[in-house]
Amino acid sequence: MHLSPDQMIFWQHGFFKLNGTIVFTWGLMLVLAVGSKLITRKLSIGLERSRWQNLLEIVVTGIQKQIEEVGLSQPQKYLGFLGTLFLFIAAASLCTVIPGYQPPTGSLSTTAALALCVFVAVPFFGIEEDGVVNYLKSYAKPTFLMLPFNIISELSRTLALAVRLFGNMMSGAMIIAILLTIIPFVIPIVMTLLGQLTGMVQAYIFSILAAVYIAAATRVRKPKPEAAPGIAA
Repeated sequence: MHLSPDQMIFWQHGFFKLNGTIVFTWGLMLVLAVGSKLITRKLSIGLERSRWQNLLEIVVTGIQKQIEEVGLSQPQKYLGFLGTLFLFIAAASLCTVIPGYQPPTGSLSTTAALALCVFVAVPFFGIEEDGVVNYLKSYAKPTFLMLPFNIISELSRTLALAVRLFGNMMSGAMIIAILLTIIPFVIPIVMTLLGQLTGMVQAYIFSILAAVYIAAATRVRKPKPEAAPGIAA
């Protein structure tokens, strides 16, 4: 059993390698894209709706509520990005029941790419909400001396996101591999199910942390309006 999908080489020519990380990542994205298209192809806007659509709307509403509770006042604006992060990480863990499949989140390159997506999304939404000048000024608050520390904080939390997700997913795969050599039947199955549960938790944590970072970047930094003349402050 491979501990990382990077070790699974399907094709190689010189320096170019087609490993399991690339294959499983693009395969999972294709499944999610096609599945989303099929699920939403017959949605109804009337009063009569199928049970499947009702379930889908409950899930989407629940995600929006979680985003709003983090501090983002317009959750539908961030639903596409944060929801996609959650679905990708969760689906990567749930598909471990497929023989021969290795979750791409077990590779540091995949978790680093996900963390970089968050790293880019934070200033993107922050600039969109507050403008370039106000967003850049936030790095020098409350004093200009905080500028290097705020920059280091941006970089370190991105690294922490990648390493945390990679470590948790890799540890699960390592435990299963060890148990397969000792007890090759019941216990590994139980650990696989436990690993899926852990993957769902990690998907939730990763998405919530991304929402927290975006909420911090989009926080209104405009000065409070002055009181009108003749009205006590």
